[in-house]
Amino acid sequence: MKNTVTTSQPVLSRRGTLTAMSLLLTGAFAAWKALPAMAAESAVAIPPPKDAGTPAAGATSETAVLAGGCFWGVQGVFQHVKGVTRAVSGYAGGEARTANYNAIGSGSTGHAEAVRITYDPREIGFGQILQIYFSVVHNPTQLNRQGPDFGTQYRSTIFAQSAEQARVAKAYIAQLDQARSFGAPIATTIELAKPFYDAEAYHQDYMTLHPNQPYIAMHDLPKRESLKRVFPDRYRDKPVLVGAST
Repeated sequence: MKNTVTTSQPVLSRRGTLTAMSLLLTGAFAAWKALPAMAAESAVAIPPPKDAGTPAAGATSETAVLAGGCFWGVQGVFQHVKGVTRAVSGYAGGEARTANYNAIGSGSTGHAEAVRITYDPREIGFGQILQIYFSVVHNPTQLNRQGPDFGTQYRSTIFAQSAEQARVAKAYIAQLDQARSFGAPIATTIELAKPFYDAEAYHQDYMTLHPNQPYIAMHDLPKRESLKRVFPDRYRDKPVLVGAST
């Protein structure tokens, strides 16, 4: 895990975990390469929203900000989605002064690791973005955690960019809960009018740049494969990278 919210007990950072894992797995490439299916959350096939909302007339670009655990995997998945023109890792929910990786690790800044997704509504709608988010990006029933990562900074949150997005998200969560799509209540929260701050450069395009890192191989690459399997019509092989446009 990266950090826990408990400060009275020793905690492991994600960097520390990765270092330890790398040492343990040195010389065992084939072994950990086979671990993704066991370590990652399984994708859940779910129906699209009954009410997907309506994009603004004539709009060619819209934005969604989503948090679902470690932003490496969230960004990495959406970079492979057709219609997405940019996906940037960052922080949302807190103040500008604490919008940095060292600060948010305390779990007390109000920030969540989030991804700002820019997309063309003529190719993909907000409803489809949410369907992918709930189905393959993360487990929305986990409260203040995802997989090995614990703390409010890993919460499942939709940072609605408008009242319409908040309405669509609320209705979709109710739809999925009513259908018992996940076998447990959805813990995803909706936060409106919260600013987004770009994360440090070394976090951008992380999944693509570090595919052989144990954390990525076990927890994030399987999500990309789930996207390809569950949403073949939305999958594109070449990711849209932040670094390619800077």
